[in-house]
Amino acid sequence: MSLYNCIIVEDEPLAVEILEDYIREIPFLQLKKVCNDAFAALEVLKEGHIHLMFLDLHLPKLKGLDFLKTLQHPPAVIITTAYHEYALTSYEYNVLDYLLKPIEFSRFLTAVNKLKPLENPVPVMEVATDRQHLFFNINKKMVKVYLDEILYIESVREYVRITTTTTLVTKMPISQLEELIPKSQFLRIHRSFIVALDKIEAFSASWVEIKDFELPIGRSYKELVAMSLRGYDAT
Repeated sequence: MSLYNCIIVEDEPLAVEILEDYIREIPFLQLKKVCNDAFAALEVLKEGHIHLMFLDLHLPKLKGLDFLKTLQHPPAVIITTAYHEYALTSYEYNVLDYLLKPIEFSRFLTAVNKLKPLENPVPVMEVATDRQHLFFNINKKMVKVYLDEILYIESVREYVRITTTTTLVTKMPISQLEELIPKSQFLRIHRSFIVALDKIEAFSASWVEIKDFELPIGRSYKELVAMSLRGYDAT
């Protein structure tokens, strides 16, 4: 696992406290500095080795977006703000995500899971692996789930149930999880189900079979499923 060095650029103590708590819950994030304004953040960025910046927009002295304009080689940026009206403008700066306060942990987790693999990672003592994985908040701890072990994902109201050799439940909308997993490996077959393509053992016009599970294909997903599974000989 690689560690992402991050900084918080925020002048509200309560917002800083929440972000600090969230960062502590993520095994691959390492908080290096809390900066109360853009100028303090600039000094930290000059020292190098910062991979991610949590940036508030309404900062003293220099506003967040104006600060971004000055950076030639910014790290990955996640905006944290109470103002929704700057969302479209912020994406002109290739921000990783735009989080609205008050920030829920599930939404925070979705944002940081978008981080790309580091070219120059901070090493951590762990057996090297190229297997794709995500971390999920399970019973107040972050649990690594390898994507190639997932059989299917089920929506249960505001939670998702991830079925591998075991079953894990985490608070996250299925639509957010769908954004995180590769389309080439997973397929949405129903408003409540996403399946791993390579785990499908049989299918028909109305269901998909994985192991001992028979999962329904939603009406609005039938055409997409048929196109995605073209090449299989369904009966």
